[in-house]
Amino acid sequence: MPEFEGVEGFPSEIDNLPEFPVKEWNGLIFCGTSPSRFDSVFDLLEERIGWIPIGQFQHDESRHRSYEIDANWALYVDNYLEGFHIPFVHGDLHQALDYDSYSTELFDGGVLQIGIGKGDEDIFDLPESSPDFGKRVAAYYYWIYPGLMLNFYPWGLSVNLVIPLSVGRTRIVYHGFVWDGEKLGRGAGGDLDKVEEEDQEIVEATFRGVSSGSYDRGRYSPKMETGVHHFHSLMFEN
Repeated sequence: MPEFEGVEGFPSEIDNLPEFPVKEWNGLIFCGTSPSRFDSVFDLLEERIGWIPIGQFQHDESRHRSYEIDANWALYVDNYLEGFHIPFVHGDLHQALDYDSYSTELFDGGVLQIGIGKGDEDIFDLPESSPDFGKRVAAYYYWIYPGLMLNFYPWGLSVNLVIPLSVGRTRIVYHGFVWDGEKLGRGAGGDLDKVEEEDQEIVEATFRGVSSGSYDRGRYSPKMETGVHHFHSLMFEN
């Protein structure tokens, strides 16, 4: 620090710049403000999808996207964490997934949603060691508080980052990592650009609605909004 000669007790630990924990998992680098949650989240990921060779996935720059939307970041997360809108907003995705079999699991610091494939849609070839062995899993959707989404498909992984810019403006960043290129463009993760466009439209419309003077809070659906409730609880705790 320039011009600090003669300052008593300088430098000390309290003069250091803030440090944030950095963790590596299967070639992915994570950084955040709650280090205690890293290891527990990684343990859950390993338990569920540790059989997937994520470290061998290839980063595909052509799948990189960056969008900005006129909505609050929390509404984008709300939309991700509930399945109500899928039949009405995502027609093609609804054809790929069995709506009645869609499931949500909560864990400390996040939510897992499991999409079950219909008919002959691409699904994971699950090993017997998998907790989901025997199910037609087409997608694993992991949300990690506050704005990280890890979407696993038979073709690979889509990493989504939700970045608040202001109260009414949010940036969404996509990174793609390919496992099986022959499966690109098929199944639940077949056309992510279209799904994103549909999500943006409904989230922006919702933001306009909740910003109006006529809006008031509603109740949570115990079947379809457990993930949303969990998210709101985490925001309240933090």
